[in-house]
Amino acid sequence: MVIVKQVQSGDVRAYDKLVVKYRERLYGVIYNLTGNREDANDLTQEAFIKAFRSINLFRGKSSFFTWLYRIAVNNTLTHLKKMRMKRFINLENINEEVHSSDILEHLAAKTQTDKPALMRELQEKLNEALQKLSLKHRTVVVLFEIEGLSHQEIAEITKTSEGTVRSRLHYAKQQLQNTLREYLEQ
Repeated sequence: MVIVKQVQSGDVRAYDKLVVKYRERLYGVIYNLTGNREDANDLTQEAFIKAFRSINLFRGKSSFFTWLYRIAVNNTLTHLKKMRMKRFINLENINEEVHSSDILEHLAAKTQTDKPALMRELQEKLNEALQKLSLKHRTVVVLFEIEGLSHQEIAEITKTSEGTVRSRLHYAKQQLQNTLREYLEQ
């Protein structure tokens, strides 16, 4: 990693190349974990700042990409845990449950004549189902299915074994299938 070596040697401008190279993919991972564009923007920026501040700790034992993703995913999971605790205390979530059931009834009433709208709604339902997964399960689904990382890369990022990654991925897919079953059978 020539660019990383340049940054470690004090070439701050070289870091911009790394940001440009990985920004969109990193944002995509974070967005798929959070489901929120503003949070994804903030957390992407935070990940790059943290990586820059600790660039001298990067030893090249894994790829820079894996190291950066580990920082971003860990930072995002910490953020989501904090938000979950805030949401748990907040009683406004009752309204979200009512809204979801209204959407389900609306989707059930749809006909096949409006296929593009149905596809958008299915995508929304998939995103909602993804957000219902635990953080650990959502992380492996996003990294494997959306980002196309290998089981080994995901294991490095999440600091787990490849077997754990496979198990979480299998369980998460089962949950997604169960959640989306009524939409897939139509």
